[in-house]
Amino acid sequence: MSLSIHRGEVTAIVGDNGAGKSTFLKVLSGEHMPDAGELYFGGTPITLRSTHDAQEQGVETVYQDLALAPDLSVSDNVFLGREIASNGIAGRFGAIDRLAMREATQGVLADLGIRLKSYAAPTRSLSGGERQAVAVARAMKWARHAVLMDEPTAALGARQREMVYAAIRSAARRDLAVLLISHDLPQVLELADAIIVMRHGRNVARMAPGEVTVRDIIDAMLGEKGPR
Repeated sequence: MSLSIHRGEVTAIVGDNGAGKSTFLKVLSGEHMPDAGELYFGGTPITLRSTHDAQEQGVETVYQDLALAPDLSVSDNVFLGREIASNGIAGRFGAIDRLAMREATQGVLADLGIRLKSYAAPTRSLSGGERQAVAVARAMKWARHAVLMDEPTAALGARQREMVYAAIRSAARRDLAVLLISHDLPQVLELADAIIVMRHGRNVARMAPGEVTVRDIIDAMLGEKGPR
């Protein structure tokens, strides 16, 4: 694989099952160490040994399994590992300002056009679309440079998918680089600024959405022919 992603753009990676899309994303998110090759950030080579390293670079990931803690509240999940300490002596002894966390969580979800009945409820009590929204909101809250999304609309209804699509557009407008893995080819054509086709662990085509059709993408995925 060799590709570049840029601020303010949505780059979509498509490919058949087993093409290597999720594995590649996990390398970029620091979950996997690459066997070979180099990763550059702003033109400087970097090594990501963990997801924390990627987060330190301002890169956040929305995983296919969401990576939420089901017994923690919505705001606790958004601030997981980044909790706001209470003021004064209580904070020095580890007390957490949950009110401030809840208000900030309401704000970031509201920016995405999402309102929940409760921000203190455990995430296991939410619908699938609401849990997806929490995972996206967490990434949007902390990303400074890039958001990586692995099938963010899998198993969602039409209204819930549109919420996630709106969040993707919002991320690009905020001058974040967005890398999107998706099987929803018609939506990829609408959302993406560039489409990368993967096959057998390699990027075999780079396509401009305005110049290709879904049929062209499928043909490239199957190795039958390039774009017409």
